[in-house]
Amino acid sequence: MQTFSCRCGNPLFYENTHCLGCQSEVGWCPACSNIVAIEPLAYGGYHCTYPGCDTALMKCHNYAVENVCNRMVVMENGQADALCDCCRYNAMIPDLTIDGNRERWAALEAAKRRLFHTLDLLKLPHGTQEDAIAVPLSFSFMADALPDQGLWRSTANQKKVYTGHASGHITINVKEADDVERERLRVDMNESHRTLIGHFRHEIGHYYWDVLVKDRDEEACRAVFGNHHRPSYAEALERYYQQGAPGDWPNRFISAYATMHPWEDFAETFAYYLDMVAVLDTALHMGITHVEYDGSLESMLIAFHQVGMAVNELNRDMGLLDLAPGVLAPPVREKLAYLHHIIQAASPLEHQ
Repeated sequence: MQTFSCRCGNPLFYENTHCLGCQSEVGWCPACSNIVAIEPLAYGGYHCTYPGCDTALMKCHNYAVENVCNRMVVMENGQADALCDCCRYNAMIPDLTIDGNRERWAALEAAKRRLFHTLDLLKLPHGTQEDAIAVPLSFSFMADALPDQGLWRSTANQKKVYTGHASGHITINVKEADDVERERLRVDMNESHRTLIGHFRHEIGHYYWDVLVKDRDEEACRAVFGNHHRPSYAEALERYYQQGAPGDWPNRFISAYATMHPWEDFAETFAYYLDMVAVLDTALHMGITHVEYDGSLESMLIAFHQVGMAVNELNRDMGLLDLAPGVLAPPVREKLAYLHHIIQAASPLEHQ
């Protein structure tokens, strides 16, 4: 992720809604792909102040009314879509009558916007039901519990909400946006990294299994990740929560959870690939690394290793978790090579 510049010269960041230098309102302009200062128009709406753009814009409804977004939509003939290119994917939002849920929703939307930024960098196809795409994508942000004095208590007659994916629909439990609750779950589940953006990257991995592999490339995928039919997902899930991951999992998998089933291995490895793309995009824009990255997987791994070592040491200075593993086992590299291949070949699917 790059930084941007306000018309006053002050740096702007991807989540900004205001410039701290000149106090201008700012937003993401889809016409020039920048966070820019926006200036009101006399007849309603705004215009982009980025040099050479000047596009007429409206705020996304979730920016103008709900204050959980910072994206604009292009205005034509005084009209514009109500929702931006990210918010239009929402099927269900959190219950805003619950204290704190608006802030949790804002955190979910910020993570989702970063997810879409990475997907667009990779030119990966995605769309809603309205786009007549083979596997429409949508999101629901739901809860099965209520926050109570810093803890979460179950609600009566409320079904358990599982963060997961089913046929293009991604559900995220709202409590994952609560920093304290997510840390508790991270410790309880023995997960070294459990982050909001991590959930989005993992679940979108399941989505792209449906888009890029299912009925297209299953045989080649099985050769790398294993047979997703045997054992069944239900059997694998029960075994994992009874027995846990094998002790030698780092020799074959990117995470302990990846050992559960080939579908989870695919999603965990896909999430790691997106981690690399996002981190390298930011590192290169910020001048953190001088390693040449030519788009090949090998150059990506070398650059990510260099950035990872530097950030790991910085994190250790502050007592924080490592950003990246020091070494990737050969089977993990083989899985990443498979993903790199299908992702590189995916962009033509946009137009099918």
